[in-house]
Amino acid sequence: MYRRIVAVVVAASLWSAAAVAADVAGTWNLTVKMSAGTGTPTLVLKQDGETLTGTYTGRFGTSPVKGKLSGNGIEFSSTVTGPMGGSGDVTYQGTVDGASMSGTVSLGPMGDGTFTGTKQ
Repeated sequence: MYRRIVAVVVAASLWSAAAVAADVAGTWNLTVKMSAGTGTPTLVLKQDGETLTGTYTGRFGTSPVKGKLSGNGIEFSSTVTGPMGGSGDVTYQGTVDGASMSGTVSLGPMGDGTFTGTKQ
C-alpha cells in the first residue's frame, strides 16, 4: 500500500512539473540567422501564465510583441516597419530551455531563418 501511495505522489509531481509553463519574463538577447544576414534584436517579455506581451527592438525600431507558451514551447510575433515604410509580421516559434531558447523565425515573403536567444 505504501509503495502505491509513493508511486502516485511521484507521478503526480512529475505531471504537474511538466504542465507548468517555462518562466520567460525578462530581457532576451536574440541572434537571428537568415540568408540575407544575421541580426541581433532584443526581446523584453512580460508573462501572465501562458500569455506573453512585450517589446521587440531590432534594426528598424521597437514594436509590441504578443505570444504564448505551452510547456516549454514558445511562439511570439511582432509587426515591424522597414526603412521604406512598409510593414510585415515576424513570427518566432521555438523551445525554451532555462535561460536559452531556439527555433525558427518567419518574415513572410522576406524568408525564413533560425534564432537563438539568451536571457539576461
